[in-house]
Amino acid sequence: MMIFIMLLIELAKAQNMSMPLKNVLGTELKKCCDAPRTGFYRNGFCQTGPQDHGTHVACATVTKEFLEFTKSRGNDLITPRPEWNFPGLKPGDKWCLCALRWIEAKKAGVAPPLDLEATNEKMLEFSSIQDLKKAQESDGN
Repeated sequence: MMIFIMLLIELAKAQNMSMPLKNVLGTELKKCCDAPRTGFYRNGFCQTGPQDHGTHVACATVTKEFLEFTKSRGNDLITPRPEWNFPGLKPGDKWCLCALRWIEAKKAGVAPPLDLEATNEKMLEFSSIQDLKKAQESDGN
């Protein structure tokens, strides 16, 4: 079963690599994070496909408030899960979030900031570019 799943992931990667992916700004999708390795396909990008029922397209820098919020909703991103090669997240880590979880967190006032260059254009099906820009990470200026 595990080999079958790995083959599906590799096939999906090969299909998605044939065309450039776009971010919410309309430019080429940048990598979200390699440490920890994120994305539905664990390639560092917030890519999505038919197998990704959670639509992991929002590249966010997670906060303590968000991590506690999502844990309270049944998605514990804090606890390491070695059997899934998941180290657990801490505030400041970047991670590809499910679009609807980010929206839910936004409504609750705990949405983490987004890296729009690494947030997949699919996120625009869930939120306006104006709202996404309001949630954009500060570049220090």
